[in-house]
Amino acid sequence: MKLYQFSKCIQVGLAFGIILFGNQHAYAQDSGTRVAVVNSEKVFNESNLAKAMQTRLQNEFTKRQNELRDSAQKIQTAAEKLDRDGAVMNEAERVRRQRELADQDRELQRKQREFTEDLNQRTFEERAKIAEKANAVLRQIAEQRKLDVIVQEAAFVSPKADITDDVIKALNSQK
Repeated sequence: MKLYQFSKCIQVGLAFGIILFGNQHAYAQDSGTRVAVVNSEKVFNESNLAKAMQTRLQNEFTKRQNELRDSAQKIQTAAEKLDRDGAVMNEAERVRRQRELADQDRELQRKQREFTEDLNQRTFEERAKIAEKANAVLRQIAEQRKLDVIVQEAAFVSPKADITDDVIKALNSQK
């Protein structure tokens, strides 16, 4: 649910940014307003902070992911065995094994949901840290270049207005 709300906030922010960019662009021609654009997804994917985040998350969640994959394989193997041997089993034994498989499958699905929720939460936390640092860098770049507006994402960006690579370089140079 939190991820959905966060996603909605991003969509509203992007819509606002596009409207703002459109209005600022029209205004910029009259008053000399300076506008730049940054591609935040590129920052989240290509900066050293993002790569370190991916490594941390991978180290943190690989073990659980492998355990889930192993459990799924065991359930699949047991289901195949039940299909093969079901015809020669008595009815009570076959029903008992089917229930066991159904219980195991429900438990696996629960664990998979928990895994996905935990991974999404940790990803959100890590991205928030990167966003905080990126926003500080954006403020520095805005001050240095005397920019009035920096828009995240836009339908069209002139290469001279795109400061994404500069933001990534600044983030990578931080210790």
